[in-house]
Amino acid sequence: MKVILGLGNPGKEYEGTRHNVGWWFLDHLADVWHLSGWKKEGEARTLSGPVGSTQVRLVKPLTYMNLSGQVLATYKRRAFWSAASDLMVVVDEVAIPVGTSRFRARGSAGGHNGLKSVEQHLKTQEYARLRIGIGPNDERRSVGDLSDFVLGNFGKQEGAEVRALFPDLASAMELWLSEGIEPTMNKFNKKA
Repeated sequence: MKVILGLGNPGKEYEGTRHNVGWWFLDHLADVWHLSGWKKEGEARTLSGPVGSTQVRLVKPLTYMNLSGQVLATYKRRAFWSAASDLMVVVDEVAIPVGTSRFRARGSAGGHNGLKSVEQHLKTQEYARLRIGIGPNDERRSVGDLSDFVLGNFGKQEGAEVRALFPDLASAMELWLSEGIEPTMNKFNKKA
């Protein structure tokens, strides 16, 4: 089973925030893949079903961002499940501008508390991630207080730019499901 973990914060007050783009994207995948019936499973909301010939589980942690990795405990205990090949973490990334994205096969958390929690619980940096840009796309604009920025709501145009990425990213996810992270990075990480 492939697990796609979308990072975000629970609660109505966080729905439109930059930190919740992982949840936004999982909702998009559920629509595109015609999956329905989110259910509470431990400290997460999950949705499972087939995508082509692959069984997929979408996971939204119901913990706050800095505890997101806890929901992976049940998966890492499964025989034949490997974070390196069976996990994709979808995360907001302030270091890249709105309207861009990057797939990575491995790497550090880069200061992101959600990724730090995933790394802490998996005891490895070997897992794929999709970084969706939330940073300013105007070099003259500063982020200011990082916590306030990521927990702030998108402007209408910025939110639209993020959502405009989703159709291509859904295709990228399908490639990851069938062929893995390297072909996905090669095809979808465009050079600037």
